[in-house]
Amino acid sequence: MTQTATFHDLKGASVFVTGGGSGIGASLTDGLMAQGAKVAFVQRSDATEFADEMEAKHGVRPMFLQCDITDTDRLKSCIAEASEAHGPITVLVNNAANDQRHASLDVDEDYWDWSMAINLKAYFFTCQAVIEGMRAAGGGSIINFSSTSYMMGNAGYVAYTTANSGINGMTRSLAREFGPDRIRVNALAPGWVLTDKQKELWVTPEGLEAHMARQCLKDTLAPQDMVDAVLFLASNTSRMMTGQALVIDGGVVVTG
Repeated sequence: MTQTATFHDLKGASVFVTGGGSGIGASLTDGLMAQGAKVAFVQRSDATEFADEMEAKHGVRPMFLQCDITDTDRLKSCIAEASEAHGPITVLVNNAANDQRHASLDVDEDYWDWSMAINLKAYFFTCQAVIEGMRAAGGGSIINFSSTSYMMGNAGYVAYTTANSGINGMTRSLAREFGPDRIRVNALAPGWVLTDKQKELWVTPEGLEAHMARQCLKDTLAPQDMVDAVLFLASNTSRMMTGQALVIDGGVVVTG
């Protein structure tokens, strides 16, 4: 993790990250802790070893709560537990997702519901669960990870791209509804971030070459690029930005 900027207002902030113990989420936890934030995160798998690493690195321990985010009751209880420990959550990062590839004609109702539960439903209920605390604190920032995949019309994972499009719509509606409470809600749409998972499952020399040809900037995306964007959206530096989709993809898609 490389610290590229300091956001002083994040020191002591109560932050909740879904999927904060692996992949991009682990980098987010690391980056937010480096700013002095009090970070709680949920992860389906055991992230005790990662929490140990963060404690050794930062001198304080992130709050790890094991949770399958499709279990709404458990997810809400984790948010309540984090709020009790760290104070009302003022920064929520909805990062956890599953971009499993699938053929459209193979999708049945159970698979569709499972994908929506992970990639869209959990996002809404985490947002709902932090609203009252943010109101009491005088405001907050919600950051919903989306993806450029739906903007590009990518094939091969229609349930995932549908959910990501829904995240954008949900973000705009929540921003409008809770703006009077000084609660900002923005979406962050990464391009192809080369995490270890992506390298293991999807990256091929041919595929990466073709994708890089579409990027304006010819460097590959790294988790740190998402950390920097989240810090900006979490901080009061972006205090008048809400209802937006911030694309970080090296210039593949064009917005506006």
